[in-house]
Amino acid sequence: MMNPLIDSLNKNPIIAAVKELDKLDIALNSPCENIFLLSGNIFNLKEISLRVKLRNKGLYILADSIDGFSKDTWGLEYIIKNIELDGIITRKSNLIKLCKDMGVFTIQRMLIHNSKELNEGLASIKSLRPNVINICPGIMPRIIDKVYLETMIPIVASGLIEDREDIELALTSGAKGIASTTINTWFNY
Repeated sequence: MMNPLIDSLNKNPIIAAVKELDKLDIALNSPCENIFLLSGNIFNLKEISLRVKLRNKGLYILADSIDGFSKDTWGLEYIIKNIELDGIITRKSNLIKLCKDMGVFTIQRMLIHNSKELNEGLASIKSLRPNVINICPGIMPRIIDKVYLETMIPIVASGLIEDREDIELALTSGAKGIASTTINTWFNY
């Protein structure tokens, strides 16, 4: 069974990743159907969520980067119960488990700098089975292919993706979507 994120990526594989809140309006006006929110705080998260939902876009919040929240289960529970969102992105295994226990769509972020991080990430993913994997940096076609073949979980590539060639390479390597903070990427694919 498909999920709303994967369904929308079949139509448009580009996700607007918003790291600077002054770029939110550009993301809201972009053709992207989904937004990965990479910043925010306890005071503006509800307003951001409302603005995204009014545009009928999916909202996936990187819990690890929200200011004013403890990066533990209490902070995550608060976000889930009080903010309208479509899913949580996190690197933390305990938060992935909590989200899954609460029935929340999960995107497990893998920051891969070396083979040790790759192997640890794969072990965690195989154990936790998130809904989607977010591989960073997203310009590693061989790693994207390896992770997908070992897990069979949809992948979103992000980080260091600068142009159409990077997008094509990630998508042909098995990524289902691309999350980018580069505004030109949102409009030119």
